[in-house]
Amino acid sequence: MENVVNGINSVIWSNWLIILCLGTGLYFSFRTRFLQVRHIKEMVALLVKGKKSEQGISSFQALCTALAGRIGTGNIAGVATAIAMGGPGALFWMWAIAFLGAGSAFVESTLAQIYKEVDDGQYRGGPAYYIEKCMGLKWYACLFAVATVLATGIFLPGVQSNSIAIGIENAFGVDTWISGIFVVALLGLIIFGGIKRISSAAELIVPFMGAAYIIMALVIIAFNIEKLPDVLSLIFRSAFGGEQAFAGILGSTIAWGVKRGVYSNEAGQGTGPQAAAAAEVSHPAKQGFVQAFSVYVDTLFVCSATGFMILITGSYNVLGNGGKMIVENLPGVEFGPAFTQTAVDTLVPGFGSSFVAVALFFFAFTTLMAYYYIAEVNLAYLYKKILKGKEGSKKFVILGLKCVLLMATYYGCIKTATLAWALGDIGVGLMAWLNIIAILIIAKPALIALKDYEEQQKNKIPRENIKFDPIKLGIKNADFWVEKNKKQI
Repeated sequence: MENVVNGINSVIWSNWLIILCLGTGLYFSFRTRFLQVRHIKEMVALLVKGKKSEQGISSFQALCTALAGRIGTGNIAGVATAIAMGGPGALFWMWAIAFLGAGSAFVESTLAQIYKEVDDGQYRGGPAYYIEKCMGLKWYACLFAVATVLATGIFLPGVQSNSIAIGIENAFGVDTWISGIFVVALLGLIIFGGIKRISSAAELIVPFMGAAYIIMALVIIAFNIEKLPDVLSLIFRSAFGGEQAFAGILGSTIAWGVKRGVYSNEAGQGTGPQAAAAAEVSHPAKQGFVQAFSVYVDTLFVCSATGFMILITGSYNVLGNGGKMIVENLPGVEFGPAFTQTAVDTLVPGFGSSFVAVALFFFAFTTLMAYYYIAEVNLAYLYKKILKGKEGSKKFVILGLKCVLLMATYYGCIKTATLAWALGDIGVGLMAWLNIIAILIIAKPALIALKDYEEQQKNKIPRENIKFDPIKLGIKNADFWVEKNKKQI
């Protein structure tokens, strides 16, 4: 079974997907005239300007919910693995894919806003919705929704909870079954409250966990500040094969940097748009800007924090193409969180395992919250488009999803999650293929929305008064916005 799953995985997550993600980001960066640079001020301003409503959450809550899914174990273990397999230069390529990926994040999130719907008194949207409404391919939309429900609702939760349980056991000696009960109880309390409780929890947890992690990195850098110029030089030399020690693994440097960057920030993969659609905004481009900024937060801030902690303390190994160690600063230490633990221990001996365990708990727990929300949005879509049952039975379907996800979460705590991770990778990889191809085909409405927003800015219209009129812009099937404008007349 594992051999079959791994074989499928290697096909889906081939270099072609990496090229597609990188190429799409580059394409949208040029099409939007590098909005990730031109509109950085607007991105930051919109974070605090948005308001929530009875049906929607604020832009900041949507950002935190999306970041909850993006910032996970990959920000600790993924960065360490990229450095171990691709050398220090992998960090540069993670930055590159984040910069370009901001363009893809803008397009998919703006599309999610344009084609969102009101369902059960709350906003829902995402790739399944805009694929059907803009491409007109219901089967394609359903395929995306099925892949998403399987990946985020069943397979991937166990991976995140496994990281929590193992981290707590290693640091504090708590049995995994006890951690499992605690995680499931806390997660159940949040997900049974719906998107508003999820977003409220994310609004509190995400800024706290991200800030604490970055502060720790800054402290470690400050204590090793004399090494910073050499580390920066090493990153750039290694990224382009200029460092003799790593020249032979340049291909691995680029591949691992791009892979882990894509996997971490998820730009274009279709996971962020669900949260983006839930935001209450007056113009779709507003949430597009906010979600583009989330890619920066994930990779340029959190992943960089891990990378600099590891490199500036020399707490890493690098494996060459022939299987021999090029750098072996930590003999016998496995790739992954242990690199970060060792880096923190250089500052406060014995504190590394506890700090990383707590960081993993917050990072992975918020990812579990986001997984549930993404799965619910897509299950609701499938119910509406395929099952078409009574409203009462829909509640039982959603309840079933919650129970299955909680069981998967507990199972991941007490068992190894190797197979679940591989199956989840297939689901996420399939989501990425389907979504990226779709947004390349149907990006026009998002680009029109961007142009419309910029024109209103040029006309000196105050940010809070910028409105969206799909009929005037020639955008079809944006039913929510048409009805909203009618009510405001």
